[in-house]
Amino acid sequence: MPIYEYKCNDCDTVFELLTTSSNNENKIHCSKCNSENVTKLISASSSLTGEGVSLAAPGCGGNAGFT
Repeated sequence: MPIYEYKCNDCDTVFELLTTSSNNENKIHCSKCNSENVTKLISASSSLTGEGVSLAAPGCGGNAGFT
């Protein structure tokens, strides 16, 4: 199941939600104020933004300065 990030347009709260389908878009409520006025955010992949993640392929002789 994918985790999506949303922002409430009423109270500016940003929250994550584990969903089973993108068909549930009309059922999303803010976790703080319960408003349905939310926007799905575009997030970077955690596999590229995590601390200590090497961008070099295994066996390439190092991480070329990226960690």
